[in-house]
Amino acid sequence: MPIDPQLVRLICFDVDGTLADTDDQWVNRFAAALGYLPRLFPRVQPERIARRTVMALETPGNLLFNIPDQLGWDDEIAWCIHQLNRLGIGKRKPPFWLVPGVLGLLDALALRYPLAVVSARDEAGTMAFLDSHQLAPRFQSIITGQTCTHTKPFPDPILEAARLAGVHPSACLMVGDTTVDIIAAKRAGAQSVGVLCGFGEEAELRKAGADVILASTAELASILPL
Repeated sequence: MPIDPQLVRLICFDVDGTLADTDDQWVNRFAAALGYLPRLFPRVQPERIARRTVMALETPGNLLFNIPDQLGWDDEIAWCIHQLNRLGIGKRKPPFWLVPGVLGLLDALALRYPLAVVSARDEAGTMAFLDSHQLAPRFQSIITGQTCTHTKPFPDPILEAARLAGVHPSACLMVGDTTVDIIAAKRAGAQSVGVLCGFGEEAELRKAGADVILASTAELASILPL
């Protein structure tokens, strides 16, 4: 069913595939690695293979990503990654891409609604993205994969964002590109919007219970009063 805009008192945004154009970034890297294939097989399209692979890995990737959270190892793993980065091992230096139209959307929404980040990324990765585009001041709270005992698809991060904003969870609108975003919203009693600019497919987002499906995060302004 469509969302009820009059109920919305807090808008929560996922990061990867929702604010950050992560899937296109991964596709481009993978396609570049497959660049030799057309020389061997002229009909092969590396970009098409790369996109299908990245999209296909979304669901099993989310399942694997949540194993450390289920075991309570996420903080320890984040610490290990931080230490490796300090040593220059595995440290990523690519630019962070914004989903087109997101910056203007956030500026418009912030005039009317409190905004929150609800990401499964670790704190360092979340802040690195937000700081790269000076986005952090636009958000009332920033919930990462390390903020709560459990991250998405558990409802805990959305419940925490609601608590910090002083609103009931039913007054939250979760915007995300994967099934874990939608499931977390449903479990929290929040409304949800699935966006197709990231890793999720329309059929799986609908099956998970998204109230609305949009082609891009930037289209959110079309369903909310500004």
